[in-house]
Amino acid sequence: MQEQVTSNLIMIRPVRFCSNKQTAESNAFQNDVKVDENELQIAVQTSFDEFVEQLRLRDINVKVFEDTLEPHTPDSIFPNNWLSLHFSGKAILYPMEAENRRAERRTDILDYLKKDFDLDVILDFTHFEKEGKYLEGTGSLVFDRMHRVAYACLSTRTNQDVLKAWQKQMNGYEVVTFSANDRNGVPIYHTNVMMCMGETFCVICLDAITDLDERLKVKKKLEATSKEVIEITMDQMENFAGNMLLVKNASEKRFLIMSEKAHNSLTKAQIRNLEDKAEIIAVDLGYIETMGGGSARCMIAENLLVKK
Repeated sequence: MQEQVTSNLIMIRPVRFCSNKQTAESNAFQNDVKVDENELQIAVQTSFDEFVEQLRLRDINVKVFEDTLEPHTPDSIFPNNWLSLHFSGKAILYPMEAENRRAERRTDILDYLKKDFDLDVILDFTHFEKEGKYLEGTGSLVFDRMHRVAYACLSTRTNQDVLKAWQKQMNGYEVVTFSANDRNGVPIYHTNVMMCMGETFCVICLDAITDLDERLKVKKKLEATSKEVIEITMDQMENFAGNMLLVKNASEKRFLIMSEKAHNSLTKAQIRNLEDKAEIIAVDLGYIETMGGGSARCMIAENLLVKK
């Protein structure tokens, strides 16, 4: 059975982070804040560097790539949307809705991976951008790698046709699709803001799945694959409690990464339950969450390729 978690992570250190007007329409978690640009960059880079330090202090391997000033990619801090890396030796490039996000895809990162890891196949789905169809990596897809199931919340960023093409190339992955909305009826833009998959558990906002049949379908699938369903409320989801990531370190110890905002929204009982499964790493992400509309999980591309 394939492992769910990895100790090899990829992160992008930002240089021109700002609220992205091209993504704001479909991301209700995103809010623009008036702040001096230099002050913003210092604050965001400080948050980023402290995040990386917290991971490395726990012997988690983080490969950091510096962003470039040009082209301007305000969301480069969220690399999990353009790239996923798989134990089978596949790297997958994904079609993204916002034009200015497409420039985040970097050949130097792929070159680094080819040098140090067994990377045999690059699957490129970016041609779907010409058809206005998108699938934004592990934002759109939440993987249960152990049981080869991918969960996908349909939205303008998660298209059925691309899902079918992805599934055809992924050797037997089952895809479980559903629709989900926030409390204002706005579609959830990415699956990974409402759902986090662990080895033995799944943190999920089932209330966001308004169709009761679909809600039951998702819950039954999770239970059938031996996942403890840990439900979070709409309010907790809006505080990024669904945007967690389970990782391990070189000694196989498990850690559950989340933001301080997400952690503060959890009940004591939920925290105790999660702490039984992994050590919690909670980091202050400030402007990254507010202006970027993404949180801790969004900032990490997991590298499950086998090291040479």
